[in-house]
Amino acid sequence: MLAFVENHSLPRTAAFFDLDKTVIAKSSTLTFSKSFYQGGLINRRAVLRTAYAQFVFLAGGADHDQMERMREYLSALCKGWNVQQVKEIVAETLHDLIDPIIYDEAASLIEEHHTAGRDVVIVSTSGAEVVEPIGELLGADRVVATRMVVGPDGCFTGDVEYYAYGPTKAEAVKELAASEGYDLARCYAYSDSATDVPMLESVGHPFAVNPDRALRREAAIRDWPVLVFNRPVRLKQRLPALSMPPRPALVAAAAVGAAAATAGLVWYASRRRAAAAG
Repeated sequence: MLAFVENHSLPRTAAFFDLDKTVIAKSSTLTFSKSFYQGGLINRRAVLRTAYAQFVFLAGGADHDQMERMREYLSALCKGWNVQQVKEIVAETLHDLIDPIIYDEAASLIEEHHTAGRDVVIVSTSGAEVVEPIGELLGADRVVATRMVVGPDGCFTGDVEYYAYGPTKAEAVKELAASEGYDLARCYAYSDSATDVPMLESVGHPFAVNPDRALRREAAIRDWPVLVFNRPVRLKQRLPALSMPPRPALVAAAAVGAAAATAGLVWYASRRRAAAAG
C-alpha cells in the first residue's frame, strides 16, 4: 500500500473516503434490506425490489428512467419508519453484514492515515443510521451522510434535509476543512464514482478506487492514481488495530433516515450510469 509521513509542525490533514464500492464492496444501505424485512419494516416484495436495486448498483445495468422509478418507490417506502427501530436493526446486524465486505486494502489505508496522524472522514450518500455505525466500526473520526427529516413521532417524514451527493460532498469537505483546520492541499480523497469528482478535485491527493468508466476517464485526463480494491476480509482476521473497540466517531452530520439513503443510492447509481454513458 501507500506510505504516508505526516509533518506535525504543519496544519492538520485528513483522508476523505467515499463508502460504497470504495471502502466496502456493496451498497451499505441496500445490504440491510433483509434485516429490515425481518424487523417488519418492509415486505417480501420490497426485499426483492431492493435486491434488484443492489444488483443495479453493482452492475450499472438499468437506464435512468428505471432508476428514477425505483428511487420514487423507495422514497415512499421509507415514510413512517421509526428511527430508533432502524438504528437497532443496524446495530444488531452490522458485524454480520458489513464486516465481511470491508476491503482489506481500504482498512489498511485507514490504518496508515491514522498512523500518519490524519483524521479519517467517511463521506457517503447513505444515511447516517447506516454510515455512523460503519464509521465507528472502521475507527473513522467523522462522518458526513445524508440527513432525512424526522417527525415529532420519531418517524421519517419522507423529506430529505441534506443529501450528501456530488457537489454537496465537496462543500462538506471544505466546511470541515475550515472548522477543523485541515490543509486541503495536503489532504487525501478516495472514491469509485465520477459523481465525486468535485470532492476529489478539492484535495491535493485524489485517488480513483475501482473507478466507474467516467471516473476512469477523468483520472486518466487529470493523471490521478487509480487503485484496485478486491479483497474483502473481516477486520478481526487481518487488522487487530481496527478490530478493537473503535473511537467514538465525531459525526459531522445529524441523524439520517436509512431508507432515504436507499432511495438516494438508487438515484446515485442512475447518475453514475448516465455519466458513464456520456
